[in-house]
This record gives sequence, C-alpha cells and structure tokens, in this order.
Amino acid sequence: MTTLRLGYGTNGFANHRLDDALAVIADLGYDGVALTLDHDHLDPFAPGLTRRIAAVGRRLDALGLGVVIETGARYLLDPWHKHAPTLLHDDPTRRIEFLRRAVRIGADLGAEAVSFWAGVRPGTVSPQCAWDRLVAGCASVLDAADSAGVTLGFEPEPGMLVESITDWRRLHAALGAPVRFGITLDIGHCRCLEPWPVPQCVAEVADHLVNVQIDDMRRGVHEHLEFGTGEIDFPPVLAALAEAGYRGLVAVELPRDSHAAPDVAARSIDFLRAAAATSTVGDRRRQQVPVDALCSASTDATDPDSNRRVE
Repeated sequence: MTTLRLGYGTNGFANHRLDDALAVIADLGYDGVALTLDHDHLDPFAPGLTRRIAAVGRRLDALGLGVVIETGARYLLDPWHKHAPTLLHDDPTRRIEFLRRAVRIGADLGAEAVSFWAGVRPGTVSPQCAWDRLVAGCASVLDAADSAGVTLGFEPEPGMLVESITDWRRLHAALGAPVRFGITLDIGHCRCLEPWPVPQCVAEVADHLVNVQIDDMRRGVHEHLEFGTGEIDFPPVLAALAEAGYRGLVAVELPRDSHAAPDVAARSIDFLRAAAATSTVGDRRRQQVPVDALCSASTDATDPDSNRRVE
C-alpha cells in the first residue's frame, strides 16, 4: 500500500484562505489536494486569473502537493440557485465557460485530472433533451481538454442525470469512448447506490479511473460522513485501488465539515493510514449489499445533498 497517495478537498476548508488551507493539508502529511474552484479559492472569473494561477502553482510546488481540479462549487455561477446552470439547462453557456476555464487552470497547474458532473435534470426538460444537452456539453469540454492535454474525470453523482457507473458507461460510449474522458469515483457513492460491493466498484472502472474521492456513507443516504461513522469497510477498498494499479490522488471529500477542517483532516489521514496498513492486495472480502436497494439521493430531488444537516 506504499503507492497510496492521499489528498484532501478544499471544499472541506471553505472557511480558510486557500494558502492557509494548502499549508494545513501539507503539514498534516497529505500528498495532494482536490482544489474546488470557488469564489474564495482561485475564482476562475475574478480579475488577474493568470497571475493567481501562477501563484497557486508556486504554492503547490513549494508544499510538494499534487492537484486535481474539482468544479462542484455551489453558488459560483448563480447566487440564487445551487449548481446552476448545469449542462442540462436551457442556456448552459456559463457552465461550459466555467469548465473550459477549469481545463485551462488544470493545464497550467499540471493537474492530474479535471473533474465535473452532469447536474440534476430540470423538471421542465425532458430526459432525452437533457441527455442530448449533456452529450453536447461534454463534447465541448472534451475538445478543450484534448487541446490542452488534460484528462477529464466525470463523476457519477446521486440524484443527477448520471448517477451510477452504468450511466457513466453510457455517456462514455455516446462520446465515442474518448481516452481523455475518464471517471471520478466517489467511494461513498458506491456504498450509497451501486449494485456491487464497494471494492468491486473499483474493479469495474479500473481501466478508466482517473480520480478518486473518499468518504464514508450509508446505503441509500447521500450524506458524506467521516470515516468510521458510516458502513464502509475501508481496508478492502484501499486494497482494490492498489490492485487496480491506481496511482492518482485519493482525496477526502467532506464538503460539509469546514467548521472543523483541521481536526477532521487530521482524523481522516490517521484513519486512512491505519486502514491502508491493514489492507492486503488481493483481499477479496466483500460487503453484502442488496442489488435493488438503490439510493434515495436526497429528500429534495433537485438537491442531491439537501438531507445533510449543516452546522
């Protein structure tokens, strides 16, 4: 398990300045950072973007941190509507521009991947229309990624148009199976809704895995939990990642825990190191989960994490 590279998501440090968050993450011993572009964390729409990218790049280099780019900021594009617009809305222009800027930032920072997702289908948009919009939007972002030499990691997200590994496979095929269009796998989501045990989910996407988010979760509830408070047995999961030959970042994804970020990050790295120490490549223990117990993504179908209590 010496190849495991742990990272932490800056969306779990929303109350910190970016420089301070990076320093804490590095001081705790993490190997990298999942950088969510947001209003106070390398805002892609604020003035002086080229200068600010360069400054963040120097900071990452000085701290010895690898980086992936995440694009799940809640109100960056619309102060009234969470995650809007998505690629599924009537006018996705601002989302596409955001994702193209994310690709540029990823290229300039040498990011291992740029991660994004589909969004929730608006009630006024038919499933077929939403799908067609998604394919077209992804193709546009993929063109930018090809030109910049950047790898994309598309994340299945509970409650969104693409919420499962099977949905990702359909999208990958619809785009012509492009090499640069990989998958971002959230380990918690696997427990939430996938029909396979979590380690098997890793094996199912091993050939396309470019980004990993890690958190605990319970079956049927889309709630990112600290390790040890959900239902996932982590040593077999970490063993599956090693067996798959994954060499990218495994970044802790706890976006609702910024109020206690340094303590949560410290507990998280201790937990994962202990789990890695007890995992064995080839370990075939599997969690037994019902195939048909699919996730009720949230209490509000338009808000994938609305059932999470905020402190």
